Amino acid sequence: MTTQGTSRRRLAAGAALVVAALVSTTACGGGGGSKDSKGSGKAAGFNAAVGKVASASDKTGGELKFIGTQDADSWDPQRGYYGFMWDFARYYTRTLVTPKPAPGPDSSTVVADMATDTGQISADKKTYTFKLREGLTWEDGQPVTTQQIKYGIERTWAQDKISGGPTWLMQVLDPGKEYKGPYKDDSKDKLGLKAIDTPDEKTIVFHLPKPNGDFLQMLAMPAAGPVRQDKDTAEKYGLKPFSNGPYKWVSYTPNKGLELTRNDKWNKSSDSIRKALPDKITVKLTSNADDMDNRLIAGDYDLDLNATGMGSAGRQKALQSAKANVDNPQTGFIRYAAFPKSVAPFDNEHCRKAVIYGADHTSLQTARGGPEAGGDIGTSMMPPAIKGFDPGYDPFNLRQGKPDEAKAKEELNACGKPTGFKTTIAVRNNKPQEVATAESLQASLKKIGIDAQIDQYDGAQSTGIVGAPKNVRAKNYGIIIFGWGSDFPSGQGLLQPIADGRFILDSGNNNYPEINDPEINKLFDEGIAETDPDRAGKIYQEANKKITEGAYYLPFTFEKNIIWRSSRLTNVYTADSYNGRYDYASLGVVK
Repeated sequence: MTTQGTSRRRLAAGAALVVAALVSTTACGGGGGSKDSKGSGKAAGFNAAVGKVASASDKTGGELKFIGTQDADSWDPQRGYYGFMWDFARYYTRTLVTPKPAPGPDSSTVVADMATDTGQISADKKTYTFKLREGLTWEDGQPVTTQQIKYGIERTWAQDKISGGPTWLMQVLDPGKEYKGPYKDDSKDKLGLKAIDTPDEKTIVFHLPKPNGDFLQMLAMPAAGPVRQDKDTAEKYGLKPFSNGPYKWVSYTPNKGLELTRNDKWNKSSDSIRKALPDKITVKLTSNADDMDNRLIAGDYDLDLNATGMGSAGRQKALQSAKANVDNPQTGFIRYAAFPKSVAPFDNEHCRKAVIYGADHTSLQTARGGPEAGGDIGTSMMPPAIKGFDPGYDPFNLRQGKPDEAKAKEELNACGKPTGFKTTIAVRNNKPQEVATAESLQASLKKIGIDAQIDQYDGAQSTGIVGAPKNVRAKNYGIIIFGWGSDFPSGQGLLQPIADGRFILDSGNNNYPEINDPEINKLFDEGIAETDPDRAGKIYQEANKKITEGAYYLPFTFEKNIIWRSSRLTNVYTADSYNGRYDYASLGVVK
């Protein structure tokens, strides 16, 4: 695999939005209390959609109304990288396989979508063969073919023309980057990618240079969806994608809104995943987050498109007056401080441990929003949604929530800095919660003699500031505050980009500590090659232990959010596969 980590690009794609919004949960509009203010529907109760389905129903009809404060980075299946876009894209983009439509951890399982099964895998685990279901059609009634699936995937290689989306498939299928993409393809049919064969219109075969246990997870992303060559408008495709799902595009005005309506050529018999209950789906985009929360609570809209969680005012109002409409799920995100080893004295493990023991973990949790709006105190670098998470693992005893000043001073002595030292905390200026955690950390470290100055940098430029190791060293950034979520729920998707030495980049780096431990790198190779998720989870669990116990990171919280569930919504549940977001494709509305 190349060093271009996709999770890195997912965050960098829109630094001002992605970390806070990409992997957070959705807020939904509904009534104040047990009944919706519009007089329809009934609140299901606090956390009714966490781990189970709230308001189950198969009734069709009505308009599902989204509202959001941020447009997608792109609605093009191959270019979109925001988490809410991946969730929403299933309305109009189907893939060979997809996350199971089920609450909580069950959604991390990949099931067949356009394919008849999850693929026939060769004995050496390097060849995957799929057959297409009957009845797959585009919005004009033409059949979907495997050649169109291959062409859609090939568009990922055209990074010079339609950049921005995930590159996992490119890394896995063509690590040498030999293919130049369909727009530079000189073959007659523009299907020159050698790693994919399409012997007929119903069969597609993938040839991997080496096994990858998360390959099916990568095929479940919208980036693996089909695109018809005669409908491909390249850079403009995201303005009106051509649908092969249950809904098609009617209108779209960037930063204003969009409307989808039923695709009458979609065959329900070909789709066991999507309920397709609403008649129409609309999105309203606004710039006022507080007004959005108020309008959701008033029942004007059903769902927060961006999945950012409610703001403090809306959150307080919801908890006090309508808790039955509130969910509080894990987001799959982890918030943390990273210690670059190239910045003294953090080249010394004991100096790093001094910070971990000296931090006030309850104060850090409070700065993030507390147990409900912020999350559980983080105990390692692997959050609960990732296979291999061990709830009892807490090597620094962080869960107890208090600083251990005695141990902190022991570590300062061990690192040759008995009276402390000076350093700089780097934090994005557009993330109030991150600034608050920086101030919390600064205050607790002062008590053990560590003088930490805070540098608030331009959060929109994080890729070239904290993402450039040379700049980190020049600015003496000993502590970098950030957050991370996985593209898919595995150790590869979560940990590899932030802890594998082969992912260290000159720009856009997210392995901030610059970890390059051969034993950790080897564990990633072993985990990736393992196709059994449980066995792979055990391997990643060992990698997590080495990363955590090496004191390269100080985990703050396993993130949770307060989210609003509309009383009009049916089939509501949070899904780990979408980082605690509601599963959009299953939703219906009470008319």
